[in-house]
Amino acid sequence: MSDSRAYDIRGLELTDDRYTVEQGLVRNKYRALDSDGNTVLKGKQKMLKMKDEFPFVDGEGNEVFTVKAGGILDVAGNYVLTDARTGEDLVILDNDYSLLQDTWTIRDATTEEKLAAIASRGAMVTLVRNVVPFGELIPHKYEITDQSGAHVGSIDGQLGLRDRYEISIDDASSVPKEPIVAAAMVIDAIQDN
Repeated sequence: MSDSRAYDIRGLELTDDRYTVEQGLVRNKYRALDSDGNTVLKGKQKMLKMKDEFPFVDGEGNEVFTVKAGGILDVAGNYVLTDARTGEDLVILDNDYSLLQDTWTIRDATTEEKLAAIASRGAMVTLVRNVVPFGELIPHKYEITDQSGAHVGSIDGQLGLRDRYEISIDDASSVPKEPIVAAAMVIDAIQDN
């Protein structure tokens, strides 16, 4: 079992077990709030890029990391999370897209060892979201598991004019928090495009 501290991002410390992620009204722009309502992380999808790219800043606007697609227009592929201060690739967000279940695997960027998985709950809901007109209005719901498949948390979408997610991390001893919170934003932007 890996030590989640090995994936800490310089300049960013997420200490809560609960976060709220909100999408902006106009485009793929997001912010993460801690349990006290303080903005701890902001990210937005860069527009007009051949490869999807998401720069992230802390609550004060300091750049902390970037998530960038491995390929051009990469709906089902991988996204590398790179620490902005060290330039080190920390994790890969690997998307295994299907009509029945959306699964994202968080892997070590060097060894490609599985660290955690984020999988949609309910094949029927996922199918409706993907094929029925206006199905994307049904909120996403995901379960977060560790490398052995044990439950460690959830990402629950809320119904509203803009996407909003409640992230609960019940046991972060073996999963890195920062990539999970970042993944909630990236998943929403990718799945809704």
